Amino acid sequence: MRKAAQGLCRDHAAVSRNLRAIEAWTGATLIERTSSGVVLTEDGVRYHKQVSQALDLIAQATLDLMSRGNSHRLHIRCMPAFALHWLSRRLGDFEKANRGIDIELRPTDRSPNFASYETDVDIRLVPSYVDPPALPADLTGIDVASVPIIAVASRAYLANSAPIHEPQDVLRHQLLHEENFNRWGNWLAAHGVHDDAYLTGPRLWEGHLTMDAARHGRGIALTNSLVATDDIAAGRLIEVGRGLKPFQPYAMAIYRFVARTDRWDAPLVRRFRRWLLDTVALDVPNVPRSAAAATAK
Repeated sequence: MRKAAQGLCRDHAAVSRNLRAIEAWTGATLIERTSSGVVLTEDGVRYHKQVSQALDLIAQATLDLMSRGNSHRLHIRCMPAFALHWLSRRLGDFEKANRGIDIELRPTDRSPNFASYETDVDIRLVPSYVDPPALPADLTGIDVASVPIIAVASRAYLANSAPIHEPQDVLRHQLLHEENFNRWGNWLAAHGVHDDAYLTGPRLWEGHLTMDAARHGRGIALTNSLVATDDIAAGRLIEVGRGLKPFQPYAMAIYRFVARTDRWDAPLVRRFRRWLLDTVALDVPNVPRSAAAATAK
């Protein structure tokens, strides 16, 4: 009962009252209470099966109508760090070039449910050292850019800490983590350092929080070159090991743009996709783009 109420965004007492009202109106018993909780009676199961089919048709018709009315609305989901440190400050240019549109930008670590029209597009960062899951037939994706994963810290922190000449030297420093130690472990392994069993340091859960902590001299954070481009250009952060051979080759990750297949060529989605690809290429020209991204917009 409580889960049903949560799904309906209603108080569970209100759901109970409505069920009792239906029972009183129809003269049928729909639910019964047992030692293991509330269960549907045979009449309840039958009624639910028949009514849910009609409700599903109403819901789908409403979603279809909403999708047709979204020619001036663009719902974007993406990684929080990408939204805060790169996309947000550049979206104004897209809005100026597309007057009259309504943009909703929602940072989230969770991939959206495209089937319920939660969003028009989603932008995720996918590590290149794992095979990404295949997209279902109702979704289409394109790789926007392949970006290096880099370690960053403030100039003040590096000036007052032990020197770093090779990747394993970072183990003597305060490392800033997201929800666990895996990201640093993977970065170290990519550079041939496997002595990461005793990784320590604060866990801040979000990439934008680890970057903020790095700016304030709390340690070294991992990010990617696209997200860090403004901070590095402004001198707020320094790329650790930049230009040093032991830090090559970079560990890489891929920004992937995904949309519903039936909305892939919708005018606003297509314009945003083209703008995103072009802006990444102009803003950070040294970030490699996939062959598909370079030709298929």
